[in-house]
Amino acid sequence: MSSCCSPSGRSDHGAHAHAAPQAFTLSVPPRAAAFPDTAGHGQQALIPAGAFSMGDPFDEGYPGDGETPVHQVALSAFSIDTTAVGNAAFAAFIDATGYRTESEVYGTSAVFHLAVQADAPDILGTAAGTPWWLNVRGADWAHPAGPLSHWQDIPDHPVTQVSHSDALAYCAWAGRALPTEAQWEYAARGGLHQSRYPWGNELHGVGETGDPVHRCNIWQGTFPTDNTVDDGFLTTAPVDSFEPNGYGLHQTSGNVWEWCADWFLPKYYKSCLAQGTVADPPGPTIGRGRVMRGGSYLCHDSYCNRYRLAARSSNSPESASGNLGFRTVALSA
Repeated sequence: MSSCCSPSGRSDHGAHAHAAPQAFTLSVPPRAAAFPDTAGHGQQALIPAGAFSMGDPFDEGYPGDGETPVHQVALSAFSIDTTAVGNAAFAAFIDATGYRTESEVYGTSAVFHLAVQADAPDILGTAAGTPWWLNVRGADWAHPAGPLSHWQDIPDHPVTQVSHSDALAYCAWAGRALPTEAQWEYAARGGLHQSRYPWGNELHGVGETGDPVHRCNIWQGTFPTDNTVDDGFLTTAPVDSFEPNGYGLHQTSGNVWEWCADWFLPKYYKSCLAQGTVADPPGPTIGRGRVMRGGSYLCHDSYCNRYRLAARSSNSPESASGNLGFRTVALSA
């Protein structure tokens, strides 16, 4: 995985020095009531059943990511969040259950160097080979940039600093699930056929004065030192920023990476192609981490162009960082 995306594994920022947390448990029954919109979770898109071409038709991906071959997938109808899960929604989960995220248990997590809000003694070092990722004591979902930050300052932004296990714990409480990788890509395409982005094939629109119109939250400038912030955001943007796709989903390109249910196995698409049209694929049974989709505010063509719809990456399930969140789907009937 290109390391602009997210530091790969907790060992990259020292967390393996701590005892691994236990599997999550719930202290209250799963929530049955509908989520209020004010919690940042409640808007749903009903995605119709159908078939689509999954994968990269432009052959622009990193060979090791396994974005090809393009193969046919048929999916049953499903319901998915129109946005990534927001800080306010995740706070409601924490308040109801007392759950402690893996970053809280480990005591540290990864924060991009230009975003850190912490005193110098809490900055413990850099990720191996990626000095733009800092290991910050006290960085967690409630303090995404370090102990001097707080989620209440950005309640409508996506929750970050959450591991795959944390996302599953939230889903268990909410009566939801993480999307499969196929569900995620199908919904993210918004009904467009083999397009590069949720809105088409060109990254920018053109304004009335001829200036570029930004359609997603990614890096502008020289990575990783100079972000011109032309799109308005140095790090995360509110979950409903920018125009939604044809199915009503916001920011399936950029902003934050989103965990999917699947294990990550680069050769998986080859086995799918051999089967013909694959119905509701659950993903491989083994892999070298869990799938992440969508790219983040750190993606840039010069280094990590994984904000394309077909782009895929992975991380170890216990990993968390300041650019990694999730959205959910309704449980299958």
